[in-house]
Amino acid sequence: MVKVALWVYLEAKPGKEADVEKFLLSALPLVEDEPATVAWFALRLSPSTFGIFDAFPNESGREAHLNGKVAAALMAKASELFAKPPSIEKIDVLVAKLPK
Repeated sequence: MVKVALWVYLEAKPGKEADVEKFLLSALPLVEDEPATVAWFALRLSPSTFGIFDAFPNESGREAHLNGKVAAALMAKASELFAKPPSIEKIDVLVAKLPK
């Protein structure tokens, strides 16, 4: 059961859209090593905007993700890839349907 999630909004710098996509694709193996990350989606919202949605069973799982390798890599690349700092919103999950 998931209880909490994150919504991350990313706006690529002009000309960096392919680099942002490549970065997001490369993050999957890091997320797969996080047992409390129940669901993780990297999304393209428009040609230059991207998002990440991930869900966790509890606050400690969400905090582990925020302090993990993907978040560190995202912040390390932020000034190179993004027009403005990533917007990271903590959200509560009211209901979810996930594979068993």
